[in-house]
Amino acid sequence: MRINKYIASCGVASRRKAEELILNKKVKVNGKVVEELSLQIDENKDMVEVNGVKISQDEKSVYILLNKPEGYITTVKDQFNRLSVVDLLSKVEERVFPVGRLDYETSGLLLLTNDGDLTYKLTHPKHEIEKTYIAKVRGKLTEREIKDFRSGLHIEDYTTAPAKLKILDYDNEKKISTLEIKIHEGKNRQVRKMCKAINHPVMRLKREALGELTLKDCKIGEYRHLTEKELNYLKNI
Repeated sequence: MRINKYIASCGVASRRKAEELILNKKVKVNGKVVEELSLQIDENKDMVEVNGVKISQDEKSVYILLNKPEGYITTVKDQFNRLSVVDLLSKVEERVFPVGRLDYETSGLLLLTNDGDLTYKLTHPKHEIEKTYIAKVRGKLTEREIKDFRSGLHIEDYTTAPAKLKILDYDNEKKISTLEIKIHEGKNRQVRKMCKAINHPVMRLKREALGELTLKDCKIGEYRHLTEKELNYLKNI
């Protein structure tokens, strides 16, 4: 088994993060620092260490849906000592990491797991699933802005894929629009950048759904384990 896949299967990190650990010389196999990303190991014989800790595939796989509040980061560690989403999982004994990310100011649906293979699948561009957001933005959108948003916007060094946009409400007194936005991509702060590109900056943003998964029966700051039906859905995408 390739070393990054083995690390992911042990619930330490995704395959991509595992490669970063290897490049940073944080991984050893049988006492020797791993130099090659393509290294193949025998999971039944070789001893693998990450950051000096021996890892194994014994840990059971867990799959968690969290309703993330604003003010939490989706990385495990932070140089500014801000709260992490893992701080909300005090009763979860297994090491888990987020599938994708939600930025610090964004709330809503976030998956966490120690299944590196599923994380790799769900974050790979080939398998990007539809993400539904509710955004409160400044101002009232014009028909032209709506058309541009739906067609794709040039942001920084890329053009977004066509997106779905629905106007849910407009508060004439506060000059605030409530939008339902659906995208397939998952680039950093993409929804915020798209709204800014049409001159309607985001004031509040929440992810309501990930494909068929929703926040039903999960209040802000709370989490639950995925049902068998939900897990089968993700694995069969």
